[in-house]
Amino acid sequence: MNKSKLEISVVICTYNRALYLPAALDSLYNQQINKDSYEVIVVNNNSSDNTESVCNHFIASHTDAHFIYLNEPNQGASFARNTGAAIAQSPLLCFMDDDAIAHANYLSLIIDFFKTHEDAGGLGGRIIPKYIPAEPVWMSHFVSSLVGNFDYSKEITVFSPNKYPLESNMIIKREDFNLVNGFNTALPGVKGTLRIGGEGKEFFLKLKALGKTIYYHPAIIVDHVVETQKLTPEYLYRVASGIGRGEKVRTQSISTKAYWSKVIEYLFKLGASIVLAVGYLLQGYPSKMKPVIQFRIDALKGLLGY
Repeated sequence: MNKSKLEISVVICTYNRALYLPAALDSLYNQQINKDSYEVIVVNNNSSDNTESVCNHFIASHTDAHFIYLNEPNQGASFARNTGAAIAQSPLLCFMDDDAIAHANYLSLIIDFFKTHEDAGGLGGRIIPKYIPAEPVWMSHFVSSLVGNFDYSKEITVFSPNKYPLESNMIIKREDFNLVNGFNTALPGVKGTLRIGGEGKEFFLKLKALGKTIYYHPAIIVDHVVETQKLTPEYLYRVASGIGRGEKVRTQSISTKAYWSKVIEYLFKLGASIVLAVGYLLQGYPSKMKPVIQFRIDALKGLLGY
């Protein structure tokens, strides 16, 4: 492989998603750019399923592309992303989930964007939930962020100060990744049955604090597989409380005042969720009421350490 020709490295961290991983890898293999211009680094983060054999088989049967497989024993997406980034050979790092499916023009749009926006310090794209078999009747716009739904703008734009890309579709220059020392492993993401999220938020807020401009591009799209049978109250609690748990770690590292300001913000959002729930009732969608409120209760529990 001529490393000098590489324009972008895609890092996929995977944990027990052997069933969906082939679709993610296929979508990257079938990109509309020269296969010598990119590499895909798959980091197995202690999977107990047949992830290793799935990856090895894929690599062996797609020798005309640059796919790399390795292991990261420290549990958590932040560890795995940092490990993948450490061996990347290109100037751009793209992070995608193991159950995401990139559109065919995904990488070409990213590469072209950074060529025409030299001021870009980071980039995020759209994430479309792919519900299997169908979207639940209780799902709403305000809850769908828990399953990765992300549609920030209809046009290319700069993220507002407190907004940022989501982890399953984010791109960064390798030099800027190194500038902030990668992802904070105190915010590992999923770690066993526990979730301490917000690693992407902290990462991009650090970049913004250094004056970096973070863009959103609505045509840079991945579909995100969502198995509706797995959207149990326990699963939704783990995700929502993980957001709050991550915010506890992040804000307490700043100051006690920052933490309690976040608690007040979450209480306000809980009140707003009740108003939203009443609105759904009046619109004739009572099934959407409880999930909206429960999301904010669970997030607050995580923030308070429950």
